Amino acid sequence: MTRERAITLTRIGWIAGFVLLLEAVCRLHLVNPLTLIPPSEMIATLGTMLASGEIFGDIARTFSTVGIALLLSVAIGFSLGVAIHALPRLRRGLDPLLASYYSIPTFVFYPLFVAIFGLNSVPLIVLGMAFGVPAMILSTLNGLDRVPRVLMRTARAHRLGRLATLAHVTMPSALPYLLTGVKLALAYAFIGIIAGEFILADAGLGHAIAYAYDGFENRTMYALMLFVLVVVTGLNMTLHAWEGRLMRRRIRS
Repeated sequence: MTRERAITLTRIGWIAGFVLLLEAVCRLHLVNPLTLIPPSEMIATLGTMLASGEIFGDIARTFSTVGIALLLSVAIGFSLGVAIHALPRLRRGLDPLLASYYSIPTFVFYPLFVAIFGLNSVPLIVLGMAFGVPAMILSTLNGLDRVPRVLMRTARAHRLGRLATLAHVTMPSALPYLLTGVKLALAYAFIGIIAGEFILADAGLGHAIAYAYDGFENRTMYALMLFVLVVVTGLNMTLHAWEGRLMRRRIRS
């Protein structure tokens, strides 16, 4: 058995063990059924909701908003990261701000975004970008910092131009760290947008979860929470595996 497969099986074992423990706690009524329902009931309710198609509109709304926020976060964050890396003086001035950025309670600006852009998807996209862009900037800076100097000297020795150096040396070497930025931007986009949908949105998974909570519809609420958890975890695990594969390839080369 390879090390990667052993790690994967260990993760699956921990997840399965936690789910079974939670199922037992709920079935033995160690927790009030009004507070928490068994995972099997969450899965059954989610299956019924997916089969009926009643949540497809909310899924499409949330995922399209997250997708737009992610694409903009990656594009803008990468561009700004490259620009900041090329300007050492600017970077020295921005480093403390980037390091402390996530201590800012960004959600307090959501009502302002709504007042400026209206009650639609734009404030949610801006909120998702407010979380995702800094993560992509930091990952881009980290990746560019870790490009081996010997590779850059080799590129100069072969008289490669800037574009050729970027395509054949810089980007392949920095790619694992850039993928880390994409992974973080995706997670932060989901956090910002679903949390924003809780507050003022008129549709989306966050809005549906909040509506179910207000109506004491525990089965619906937990089913939607399970759906978000599974999808986001699956996407991030896929990106994590890809990131690890690229990192190992970089080390071997």
